[in-house]
Amino acid sequence: MLFISSKPQFPAAGFSLSFLLIVLFSAALLLPAGSYAADDQSSEEQGELKFPGEETDNKLLYHFNKSDETYQLAVLNTIRNMLRKYGDDIKIVVSVMGPGIHMLLKEPGVPVIPAVRDQVASLAFYGVEFHACGNTLITLHKEEKDVLEFASVVEAGVSDLMLLQQQGYAYISW
Repeated sequence: MLFISSKPQFPAAGFSLSFLLIVLFSAALLLPAGSYAADDQSSEEQGELKFPGEETDNKLLYHFNKSDETYQLAVLNTIRNMLRKYGDDIKIVVSVMGPGIHMLLKEPGVPVIPAVRDQVASLAFYGVEFHACGNTLITLHKEEKDVLEFASVVEAGVSDLMLLQQQGYAYISW
């Protein structure tokens, strides 16, 4: 009898595909920005060094409001690309609301593929902030305890978008 697992395994090593993707995405984030674009000058070459936690002029705000996995993977990919390009010289916030909120719930009400969950966790590890809309949570009868530990709950996602733009964040919508 042939058994086909819903979680592909690499039998020789015993790794799941999700684990392998996390490792690959994490390794890609660790590569220096200059290795991707020869035309870009790093902060070091410009005479400026940026350290983690230091203020930056590079601020991005992503509006994340859909549960479609193709949409989610595309947005997460651009976030990863910006981290790769700017390293510690960028601050990224993802304001999550509406149907997109499920990717931040411990027990999502709609299916969220493992690749999305893994990328979100990896991006949070690298300093990307995830803001969960409190109004969306109320609508879904969820509370702050139902949200993944690394995400912050804001009162209203739309006001979060406005306030962050007032603080100099460039607004990115898909």
